[in-house]
Amino acid sequence: MSHLDLASYTRELVADVLATAEAENATAPDTFTRRVLDELEQAGEVENTYTAYHRAPGLEVSGYGANDSLGTLDLFITHFTLRPDEEKLTRTRAETLFRRLTTFVRRCRDGLARDIDDSNDVHDMCVAVQKMLPDAPRIRFFLLTDTVSTATNPPPADIDGLMVTHQIWDLSRLHRLATSGTLSEPIAVEFDPPLPCLATTRDTAQDYTVFLAILPGRTLADLYGRHGTRLLELNVRSFLQTKGGVNRGIRDTLLHNPDRFLAYNNGITATASRVELTDLPEGGRAIGRVHDLQIVNGGQTTASIHYAHTRDKAGLDQVDVQMKLTVVSPERLQEIVPEISRYSNTQNKVTVVDFSSNHPWHVAIEKVTRSLWAPAADGSGQETRWFYERARGQYTDALAREGTPARQRRFKALHPLGQKFTKADAAKYMHCWSGRPYLVSRGAEKNFREFMVQMGENVPAIDISYCQRLVSKAILFKAADRVVAARDFGGYKINTTAYTVARIAEATGRRVDLDRIWRDQRLTPALTAAIDDLCGRVREVIVNPLREGTNIGEWAKRPECWEAVLAVAWTIPDDLVAELTDHEVADSAGPTSLGPATDDVATVTATPAAVWYAVARWAKESQNLEPWQRQLAYTVGRYANNGWTVTDKQAVQATRLLTEARRLGFRSPADNA
Repeated sequence: MSHLDLASYTRELVADVLATAEAENATAPDTFTRRVLDELEQAGEVENTYTAYHRAPGLEVSGYGANDSLGTLDLFITHFTLRPDEEKLTRTRAETLFRRLTTFVRRCRDGLARDIDDSNDVHDMCVAVQKMLPDAPRIRFFLLTDTVSTATNPPPADIDGLMVTHQIWDLSRLHRLATSGTLSEPIAVEFDPPLPCLATTRDTAQDYTVFLAILPGRTLADLYGRHGTRLLELNVRSFLQTKGGVNRGIRDTLLHNPDRFLAYNNGITATASRVELTDLPEGGRAIGRVHDLQIVNGGQTTASIHYAHTRDKAGLDQVDVQMKLTVVSPERLQEIVPEISRYSNTQNKVTVVDFSSNHPWHVAIEKVTRSLWAPAADGSGQETRWFYERARGQYTDALAREGTPARQRRFKALHPLGQKFTKADAAKYMHCWSGRPYLVSRGAEKNFREFMVQMGENVPAIDISYCQRLVSKAILFKAADRVVAARDFGGYKINTTAYTVARIAEATGRRVDLDRIWRDQRLTPALTAAIDDLCGRVREVIVNPLREGTNIGEWAKRPECWEAVLAVAWTIPDDLVAELTDHEVADSAGPTSLGPATDDVATVTATPAAVWYAVARWAKESQNLEPWQRQLAYTVGRYANNGWTVTDKQAVQATRLLTEARRLGFRSPADNA
């Protein structure tokens, strides 16, 4: 669609909305709302949206959303005319529509749900909004329209002490999003007043320009509050939270010495595709507007300032942050930005492990594991997830976004800290299984680098089975580590564990039943006993290098140490032999898989429409699942009934909700057959 001009885009949009509405027996405004919200979800603007239209005297609403990244409550109202060439959205009309949303919020707080039939979708929306209001740090109003707006976004307002921001997504803005060539809408920032700056003199040999400026702390906090992690999309790491000394220092300075923040903090490094400059009356230049703004170093500073301001109520009037802004042409961003991050001398050491966080392997592992439920292992019936931390600090950041203590407790119950593993951990598990414990003994960073070098561009297909077996390798390693620790050998525990796991894998021909480990979420007694029997023999080899005088730590890093461990006399116990599979266990049971999104689409496509309709009815009757999930189940059912293909994002969410429904007790006729 990137080639369409506004007029062509308008015609296609209206035609598609009308055709879809007719096919789905829905109204055109509702269809338009759903389409726009789908596009905004893909762009990262909104999350977990739910459409339900309600209008009463003085109020109107088209749906709501719960934004997990920002913690905001999002409310939507649609102005759909079918006459985009003839009508404009005026400021008066926009203000009237936003007032209707304001009234809806107040009525929800007063118990509007009591006045609506509980069999109505609107009732679910009102209940959800009423429940979210006490914990939401702010509300975002979205006005969606098929006309061109002559109004600008109204300034922030206040509803009974709760800040409200406004966004108008009109035809022009939707067209820009659809034709920008990027997944999300580029971030453009206007500074008022402009930021005085120093600039390099562009040389003909350079393909960049650098500006130095001082950014008010409140401005930076507002930027993060408005754009969230979209501001950090090109950053090589996630916010590291306040558990480290650096971030605690940032927080303490903001609370107790805000006027010294500029002196103590290293500031931020940002990139942009274009900068608009203005002349200052007293001479010099200032930055008035920045296009495609991204913070590539200083994400922790940015988020720390935002959270200290919103949660700790830190005043930011005396806080300033230095900013180095590099202007790079859009086609060079992906090439130059990682190098800017790599060579920046930032407050926390950024290791090699961090630099590969956007590699397709890690992105795919994260995507699958975020929706992969692990079987309950403690008899409680509570399924959990293994949290893959693709970038440093993701787990802590996700926990912090939960907001309230109750929500944080639930997050930790579903994502136990013992089930978090990092990129470096994954490399360790994979190398132990494949017979490279000497690389593991070289340390997390070197081992990870070797893992990535050996993978090269031959990225395997990452499907559900691949991730389940990766987790099984994690369970195997963690369990072996506990066995070794219980033996109280003293030093070289990590080396002993790595070599023991590798020897078990090698001795069994990699026929340890990883799928059984996944199902049980633990090792069998036979496998545990085998590890206990073997680890002492392995350690003897490690602590007794073949060459006298050789440092034990250096010995463990050599392939010769692995050869010596392989030479240790050891026979697989009979009870473990009885459990082994007939053939070597591959990394995945699905060699023809095309990746996680394709797997989810295939799963959804193979599920009959009747099952999706049954899930929607069950969720409504039992009040399980979120309202938007129930609505998605019904939508997927319609798609299946009509033979339409769901999007990757719909497939991921639909697979997730079906898994959750079955965990909560849903049973379809097919399940009972």
